[in-house]
Amino acid sequence: MAWSIAEVARMSGVTSRTLRHYDEIGLLTPAWIGGNGHRYYEQAGLLRLQQILLMRELDLGLREIRAVLDSQVDQVAVLREHHRRLLGERDRLDTLARTVGRTIAALAEGKDDNDMTKINRPENLFEGFEPSAADAVREAEVRERWPAAWEQSRQVVEAMTAEDQDRWQREVTAQLIRVAELMVAGTPVADPAVQAEMEVHYQGVCRFWTPNAAAYRGLGQTYVDDPQFRANYDRIADGLAEYQRDAMAAYAAARLS
Repeated sequence: MAWSIAEVARMSGVTSRTLRHYDEIGLLTPAWIGGNGHRYYEQAGLLRLQQILLMRELDLGLREIRAVLDSQVDQVAVLREHHRRLLGERDRLDTLARTVGRTIAALAEGKDDNDMTKINRPENLFEGFEPSAADAVREAEVRERWPAAWEQSRQVVEAMTAEDQDRWQREVTAQLIRVAELMVAGTPVADPAVQAEMEVHYQGVCRFWTPNAAAYRGLGQTYVDDPQFRANYDRIADGLAEYQRDAMAAYAAARLS
């Protein structure tokens, strides 16, 4: 039995775009490609995708995941190792839940006593926390997919002072709010006012790297596909990630093609 890329995307929650990227880098190759150009996957592909997602949950980068999968012999042994690590992660999350529970209890007691200093051991606030690896994984993927752009961006960021970074972040946030206001007002993405904001956005991106039309459209799609990017946009206004993507695509077609 085989499943189309659309069916695999629906079952797994992985976007078709990501599945195509996995194919392009040799991480997950479909069983065959039909005459319609669609990718089809058999059971072995689904099992491999499950292992990819398991290792992503464990914060491994794509290059490391591929090395693990390409070198494995005994799938059961590999799954047992994943299971062991998942149990370890479950224990860590249990610890975090206890940490938050203690904090809630301490604050509630302090509120009842009109005393907000009931946390006697502040170090307990951080039990179970680990340095987040999510950003490192995302950076590793960017470095793997766009090494020249990554290097250019790294050099620019390293040259920025703390004040420069704060000012840049304020500018980015202010522009997102302006774009959100245009979206809420029902302004079409091709409207000159929206496209003027996209010009500002594009020039801001060019401070770090210079995307062509395809890359700029791809960046806009990333704002939708990447959960953290999407959350940042939609925290300002629901649907802003899609609106920004569509506005960037319109800009790329008009100015960069």
